[in-house]
This record gives sequence, structure tokens and C-alpha cells, in this order.
Amino acid sequence: MTWSWYEEDLENNLLDLHARIHSGAYRAKPSRRVYIPKADGRQRPLGIAALEDKIVQRAVTEVLNAIYEVDFVGYSYGFRPGRRAHEALDALTVGIHRKKVSWVLDADIRGYFDSIDHEWLLKFIEHRVLDGRILRLIKKWLKAGVIENDRFAATDEGTPQGASISPLLANIYLHYVLDVWVQRWRKTEARGDVIIVRWADDFVLGFQYQDEAERFLKELRERFRTHSLELHPEKTRLIRFGRFAPQNCKRIDGQSKPETFNFLGFTHYCGISRSGKFMVKRATMRMRLTKKLHEVKAELRKRMHQTIRDQGTWLRSVVNGYFGYHAIPGNWDALGTFRTQIAKLWYKTLRRRSQRNRMTWERMAKIAAFWLPPARILHPWPEQRFAVMTQGRSRMR
Repeated sequence: MTWSWYEEDLENNLLDLHARIHSGAYRAKPSRRVYIPKADGRQRPLGIAALEDKIVQRAVTEVLNAIYEVDFVGYSYGFRPGRRAHEALDALTVGIHRKKVSWVLDADIRGYFDSIDHEWLLKFIEHRVLDGRILRLIKKWLKAGVIENDRFAATDEGTPQGASISPLLANIYLHYVLDVWVQRWRKTEARGDVIIVRWADDFVLGFQYQDEAERFLKELRERFRTHSLELHPEKTRLIRFGRFAPQNCKRIDGQSKPETFNFLGFTHYCGISRSGKFMVKRATMRMRLTKKLHEVKAELRKRMHQTIRDQGTWLRSVVNGYFGYHAIPGNWDALGTFRTQIAKLWYKTLRRRSQRNRMTWERMAKIAAFWLPPARILHPWPEQRFAVMTQGRSRMR
């Protein structure tokens, strides 16, 4: 069923769908399983829901968002209305600056969306939602199964990535399994500062004391185990990080500099400002930069015989889009590298169009200067935007 077909008799189709939902005749259809490549070379499974399932899920999501936005904690950012990735990045940077953070726990949940326990999830939702019809709808979507290569497979756990309601269900699950538990742990167990910032299933914590960080990690593994989740053993790391990390790395660990960690596309590392004070510096992850350049190179080959105007218009939108996310303070080198490499890829593409091509780098530089936006910082410093965002109210709590 396509959107255009459904739209031909939209009002009657929606009335029929509404009647089936309230009578209990509505049946969720299996999702279609597709795969998209991940940055590490693996495949990420997605579940594409049927058209009517998308409509109903979107409506239920709107209702549940109004309920759970009251409950969700301030340091949870992913898949929430009005919250952006840069707000989470700012909160993390400001938290490390303002609090006594000496250790960072960079956590990764193995196969999170595929590991959500249906029974636990429904119990969590029952805490706030008393309407049995909503609970039955959610259960139908969870148990609808998937179709892959024309074969049906039942789903006893997990929620399919790609479904409209999956991000909200994933947030609800971690709200009870992680967020509420962390709040209680900080108040009753910690004697030093503890910060946390979470974007969906990707979260980072900062600790003042090493022994508390190690104890927290041990208890977190057990907490996750009781709720069918597992921290990735290779991607979850506890590292020395903070204002005293450079000195302690040399004095205690015998290392030349502290380790780094990645969060939301940026590599975070310990640095010093022009005035000699500690600051968290951030640069575009090398893997992300390389992957984007490979994508542009492949697309340029497809557009090889387009006019320079058409190619330039497209590349301008690509560079503007890239800068729109990555142009944060302190990341100028990565921005300049990206723009320079785009110009070089374009130059090579133009020279391949003909054996008699007389494109020189001097001419290419003029073309790039006209079509490609210059590298410049577009985002404010984290402290500035975080102060405006919170207006004095801390999102670390």
C-alpha cells in the first residue's frame, strides 16, 4: 500500500482505521527488514512499518510524548521534541568544566534496540498509562514480527529501528533502567561529583573519584543484566579525563597525554585555552570525516558530466550541511580539511571528464572560491548556549 493510493480516499480510509482501532479489529502488520551500513563496516537492521501502522504509531507517539516529557530527566536529549545534539554536547562540556570530573565513563550498549525486554517495557509503561487500548496497541507492534527475504520471523524481544514509536519506547525503557537509577545512585551512593549526559542509547558519565567510577560500572553491568541489556565490553571504557588528567597521566600512568572519547560525532580531548586554563576540546571524528569524503567522491563520479553550475550547487549544499553540524568552536582545522578535500575531489572529477581537459589548479581555486562556502565557526561556545538554554536551571540533575 502506498501513500498515493491511500490518499485517493483518505477520509474514508482514516475513518475505517479509527473504527478498527476502537473495535479491536486493527492488526499490526510485520515490519519489512532492511539493512544500512554502519561506520564500522557492519550492517544496522531497520524495520519499515506498514503505512497504517505508521499513521497509528505517529498518533500514539504524540499522546505519549505529552505524558513522558513531564517525567524525562534533564540530561536525556535524544529523540525528544525541541532537543538537539548540540545541546547534549554543550551540557557534557559544561558539566566537565563546572564539576570536579577526573574520570569519564564512555558507555556503549550492545544491540540496544534489539535487546529491549517486552515484558519489562510494558511494565514500565503501565506506571503512567492506564488506558488498556494504548497498551494493547504497543504490544501488537512489539509482537508483529518482521519479514526478511519473503520470510516471516517472530519478535520476542526488541523494538525495530525505523518505526515511528521505537525511539520513544527506547527512551522510556532507559528512563527507568538507567536515568532514574542514576539519579538515586548519585544521591545515596556517591560522595563526589557525578555527571551524566544521554543521547538515546549513547551516554557519557563523569566522576570525581576513581573508586566510585569503578563501583558504578560494576553495579551498572548488574543493573543492565537484570533488564536484558549488556554493555559492549570493547566499546565501554573508563578513562582518566579532566583538568588534572594531563599531569596525572604522566605522573601516575606514565602516559604522554590522556585518552580521548567520542560522543555524537566528535572526539573529545583535554586541552588548554589561550589563557592557559583547562578546556574540553572537540574535533570531528576522523572516521566520520573520511566516510563523508568517500560518499562525496562516489556521488561526484555519478555527476561527472553535469555542468559546473549543477555540480557547484550540489557541493555547496553538501558543505553547508556539513558545516551546519560540525562548525563548533575549536574545530576549524577539521572544517578547513573537509573543504580542501572537497575541492581536490572536484578538481580530479573535472579533469577526468576529457583527455583534453585543461583544468588547472589555479582555475579550480577560483571555481572553489565561488561555489564552496569558506570554513567558519557557526556555533557559539558551550557555556554561552548552555546558559541561554537552561536559564540558570541545571540539566545535570
